[in-house]
Amino acid sequence: MPKEQSGIKERQRTDLREPRRYQVIIHNDDFTTMEFVVMVLKEVFFLSEENAEALMLKVHHAGKAVVGIYTYDIAMSKAQKATKMARENDFPLRLTVEPEAESGR
Repeated sequence: MPKEQSGIKERQRTDLREPRRYQVIIHNDDFTTMEFVVMVLKEVFFLSEENAEALMLKVHHAGKAVVGIYTYDIAMSKAQKATKMARENDFPLRLTVEPEAESGR
C-alpha cells in the first residue's frame, strides 16, 4: 500500500520569548489635586494608601514616575481608564505608556 503524504509540515518554534513589557508613567501638572492622584493610584493601579501617597509625592517632586509595568494591553487599558477618570473630573492628568528598557538581553 502506498504511503500517503500530507501537505502539512510540522514546524518547531524555538524562539519563544516573554512578551515585551510596558511601563505606565504618570506626569505632574499644576491642576490635578494630590487627593485625586492618590485615588487614581489606588483604584486603577491597586496601590495601598501609603504607596499611593509616596508615589504621588515622587511625581510631585520629580515631575513624573513609573506607576507600574505590564503587558501592552494591560498598560494601555490602565492608562486609558485613569485618563478617562481624570477627564470626567475635569483634570488634565497625563499618563503615557512606554516600552520597558531592555535589561542586557
